[in-house]
Amino acid sequence: MSETGLFAGIESVARIEAAERTLIEEGARAAATRDPREPVVSLPIGGGSAVWAGPDSPLNKVVGVGMDGDLDDGELAAVEQAFAERHSPVQFEVSTVADPAVVTRLSKRGYLLFGFENVLGLRLAPGRAASHADGVDIGAVGPEEIDTWMRVVVDGFVNPDTSGVASHEEFPREAIERAERDMAATTGFVASLARIDGAPAGGAGLRLHDGIAQLCGAATLPRYRRRGIQSALLSSRLAVAAEAGYDLAVVTTLPGTTSQQNVQRLGFQLLYARAIVVRPAPGH
Repeated sequence: MSETGLFAGIESVARIEAAERTLIEEGARAAATRDPREPVVSLPIGGGSAVWAGPDSPLNKVVGVGMDGDLDDGELAAVEQAFAERHSPVQFEVSTVADPAVVTRLSKRGYLLFGFENVLGLRLAPGRAASHADGVDIGAVGPEEIDTWMRVVVDGFVNPDTSGVASHEEFPREAIERAERDMAATTGFVASLARIDGAPAGGAGLRLHDGIAQLCGAATLPRYRRRGIQSALLSSRLAVAAEAGYDLAVVTTLPGTTSQQNVQRLGFQLLYARAIVVRPAPGH
């Protein structure tokens, strides 16, 4: 990364992709702990990981592949079989910095391009201060408030802001709740709750891993939107990460969305994109 801006070279992208990989791996372990009856899967593939954490889970995906060469046929077959046994599509999220042979291989096996997501980054420096809109209060979430935080975040997610490119995915409320609870159990996870006049209005997650501050799981209740809550949650989490000594914050957004606009206003730069390629579940 240069002194004047961020450069998404192979080394820095590999670092970000590794953080994403460990996030879904730990989320899968949390899912297995939460419900030992669930046939959770976590398999290595192409330098990344494939996770199945439950029916319709947002964590069901393959990430981090192709940063050090193409896919192994045996690993790919094992992943496809495991997902087929669970009647689930196989979704790869492949970095534009990854080996192009990965997407070529997947296309020949019947995978379809469903869209893209953007990964944006911001360099952090010690002493970064948080700024909030008037009337918006942000606080860390303790164990006694985790259910409130969960309700607010899930309510926000199931009532999305529809600006920009629409997501190809829709998840049942129960699946979102399980995934949020599993991510909140990962190491380095910090939950934040926004309040207006004392009432919970929005929530977000921050995951600190190996110098990478991953901003994840931000949502605002519909009646409180356009009041600066998303910007306040972003600013607060960045200050927390900077105080902890982390040097790079990253966030994933869909192209052209309000979320992307909000983070770019705070100085985030587009680093790279991920292609989302999917093999439908058997019979679909």
